[in-house]
Amino acid sequence: MTGDDTGGEGTGDGELRQLGRLLAMHLAPYRRILVAVTVLQLLQSIALLYLPTLNASLIDRGVAANDPAYIRRVGALMLVVTLAQVTLAVAAVYFGAKAAMGFGRDVRRSLFHQVTGFSSREVTHFGSPSLITRITNDVQQVQMLVLMTCTLLLAAPFTMIGGVVLALREDVGLSALLLVSVPVLVVAVGLVVARMMPHFRDMQDRLDTVNRVLREQIMGIRVVRAFVREPDEIERFGRANDDLTDTSLRAGRLMALFFPIVLLVLNGSSVAAIWIGASRIEAGDLQVGQLVAFLTYLVQILMSVMMATFMMVMIPRAGVSAARIIEVLHTPSTVVSAPGAVRELGRRGQLELRHAGFRYPGAAEPVLADVSFTAAAGQTTAVIGSTGAGKTTLVSLVARLFDVTAGAVRIDGVDIRELDLELLWSRIGLVPQKPYLFSGTVASNLRHADPEATDDELWTALGVAQAEAFVSAMPGGLDARIAQGGANVSGGQRQRLAIARALVRRPEIFLFDDSFSALDQATDARVRAALDEHTAGATVVIVGQRVSSIRDADQILVLEDGVQVGLGTHAALLAGCPTYQEIVESQHEEGAA
Repeated sequence: MTGDDTGGEGTGDGELRQLGRLLAMHLAPYRRILVAVTVLQLLQSIALLYLPTLNASLIDRGVAANDPAYIRRVGALMLVVTLAQVTLAVAAVYFGAKAAMGFGRDVRRSLFHQVTGFSSREVTHFGSPSLITRITNDVQQVQMLVLMTCTLLLAAPFTMIGGVVLALREDVGLSALLLVSVPVLVVAVGLVVARMMPHFRDMQDRLDTVNRVLREQIMGIRVVRAFVREPDEIERFGRANDDLTDTSLRAGRLMALFFPIVLLVLNGSSVAAIWIGASRIEAGDLQVGQLVAFLTYLVQILMSVMMATFMMVMIPRAGVSAARIIEVLHTPSTVVSAPGAVRELGRRGQLELRHAGFRYPGAAEPVLADVSFTAAAGQTTAVIGSTGAGKTTLVSLVARLFDVTAGAVRIDGVDIRELDLELLWSRIGLVPQKPYLFSGTVASNLRHADPEATDDELWTALGVAQAEAFVSAMPGGLDARIAQGGANVSGGQRQRLAIARALVRRPEIFLFDDSFSALDQATDARVRAALDEHTAGATVVIVGQRVSSIRDADQILVLEDGVQVGLGTHAALLAGCPTYQEIVESQHEEGAA
């Protein structure tokens, strides 16, 4: 399941309510700027509406009366009003853009902090591609709505209401045209908007799919090439891309109707106004300047209606995006510090699992069930089992990437759910099954564990991880560049750098989740020998696949299908654990072969 659905309020009015909630939450700091924008838009609308009145006066009292002095005087006033209108409009756009960009920055920051606080369960629920889309594209949609509202929508009602009043002042009879043209324009555009809303909702889902496929192909490019699957992956991306294109085209075809509809109504209304106005001029009931002013007001009114209805196109799409953003912001992490969490703990580092288990929501069977063992400081506990036995889940429970759904995990006698998260994670050095390196340098990656670590401490950790030699050979040494994900180093080098990173932290508990799988046996042996000396006073939990690398552990936990089937030394398990015996025999046969 992914987080593409926005829940019960994910359609229609629900999305608009979500949009309102998002705007209310994050536009509050910009109240003063928004008030300033509103005042500026009001003033520039007044200036804009004053110009046709001046123009009518210039025509009727200056041109018609052949009064050059009056023409110069009114013309100069029109220039001043125009300059003021342009200045006010530029200022309104500037402050509107400032509020919109600040709004986007704040929403992205809130999403980032929320996502970084998620446990693995929430990340899996939404999916990484969907989260990326929500933080980037969805925020951009709502941000654009705020920008367009400040620059277009706020001015529309002022211009429309003022235009109607001034049009009535010029000629009441001609103003009857507004009773026909405005409703026709609103209804026509409204019908188009109503049909576009579902397409915008589908576009965001299709964009999620494209991002997911593209991310998988970039991350798995080596596998794709190794198995010569480029044609299949090109076809798969093509299908996702075509789905997005088709949905965008359907929305685009409907959007293409906007301006023809507006122009049709606008030009039809102008023709009708000129036709009726000409007869009234001939009868002496209307002057030429008044007709010109009325036509200008008619255009301004209809353009204001057009701008308001154009915003109706953006509001549904922004509503869809806002609902997706709100869903993330209002999804609590299942891993949080408890109220009154323990913030001080002894430095013994004793780890204890009591009947610990974990089950995914809705799953028929638990991933891990009834696991119990105690690992004391200075003791090494190895975990072994077949693929899917629950080894990585066990490590995740200790690091509280997930919370146990049964039993408890304790450190120094305290349930880790009662510990402050920062305190818990400061006591643990985790080397995950798939080590990840960040773009930067060797030093910046190692200092993720301890920003204050000195260069000597980094070199010491690299030496223990048997990484000192290849780092020294890299251009720049500690300042050597590391690509995103560690793409410019081998799998074994990534593992050793990840081990060094955990060593830099100097925690009380080390968790090595199959962290030696990419190392050859000789390097593996050297790393373990150095680790034994460096972690002598710490609690060490090692997930391993090779019996030869864990046989000297103080105790070995054997898992099968998520169930603990054995706990003891290598010799004790050989004598009394059938599952462990099978693992030893299978690896012995592989070695012999």
